[in-house]
Amino acid sequence: MKNGMTALASAVALGLGLSGAVQAQSDSILIGVQVPTTGSEATYGQDMYNAAELAAEELNAEGGVLGMDIELINGDSACDPQQSVNAAGNLVSRGVQGIVGGYCSGATMPTLKVYGDEGLPFVITASNSTQLIPANPGNAFMINSTGADQSKKAVDFFESQGVERLAIIDQGDSYSQDLADLTAERWESMGHEVVRETVNKGEQDFSAVVSNVRSNDVDAVFWTAYYADGGLLIRQLRQGGYRDIIAVGDGSNSPQLFEIAGGAAEGVYAFSNPTAEFLPAAASFIEDYRAEYGQDPGPYAPLNYDGLKLLAWAMEKAGTTDPAAVVEALGTADGESWLTGPISFTDENTLARSNFIILEGEDGAWTYFEN
Repeated sequence: MKNGMTALASAVALGLGLSGAVQAQSDSILIGVQVPTTGSEATYGQDMYNAAELAAEELNAEGGVLGMDIELINGDSACDPQQSVNAAGNLVSRGVQGIVGGYCSGATMPTLKVYGDEGLPFVITASNSTQLIPANPGNAFMINSTGADQSKKAVDFFESQGVERLAIIDQGDSYSQDLADLTAERWESMGHEVVRETVNKGEQDFSAVVSNVRSNDVDAVFWTAYYADGGLLIRQLRQGGYRDIIAVGDGSNSPQLFEIAGGAAEGVYAFSNPTAEFLPAAASFIEDYRAEYGQDPGPYAPLNYDGLKLLAWAMEKAGTTDPAAVVEALGTADGESWLTGPISFTDENTLARSNFIILEGEDGAWTYFEN
């Protein structure tokens, strides 16, 4: 169980559901963790916060960063752009010296200016829309591979499975539309056919989509949005008689997809960041996470854990928490291997490698798929 940050743990337990705020002490370094702890993606967000908390506890047990303890404030984005901006403004006003997190690209996008105006280092651990790249003022670093990397993984997989006509379904948001557009462009450039659909978030009745998929005789369906609606779509596709390939993007790599889709998720594929159970270096992380929180770490826990550790590393390398110096230090990450693998950055501050793997639903859980 926890062996450090007692005051932090108590504060988080009292306030994490909404604010998760931890008051900074004069001899501490305050880090914002911007994740959705309310709303449809709250399971992901809480899991990401837990991972950052675990990383902070480990750092503090080893003497902290620059001789100071790390303390955290939860900036609840709710995967909503306006709430995300409000949360970012609150983190800035609270005096954070860096930020980790970022889930739901559409909610992360407007925070880039908020943090950029202050020059604060921002390690983006989950959001991966390519639309974030031109909007980045230069202070943000993405440690999850981009939608471009994911689209390449997807089209390579579909081609290997003999797919010709591909249905791509998105929800019109920054993340899912970006991934859909990139995949459609790649797929058509390879001489294949695409059937496009855009649905509303929170849609309950996918009968029109199922009908269109079946009438167009598609060989595969690719859902590029999030698991809550994706699970329902998968269930309705199978109930409607669709028997060919279904694949989902990394926004649907949650184990909860199986709770929503039930048996319909058997044989579904996911293009995913490397989750803890498939990371060779994550055995002790999984054990510690289970001991701390009584459950397995979720899909983005390892990345958020690495995000906080990377930010701390940059502060140590810079020898200061001065934002400009820390941003400069982050840019020098040299490929050292972390929990999720080597981290170094392109000139656009994106991860300099693709980290995507393919998973397959089997017996109500994700398994590694050898393509």
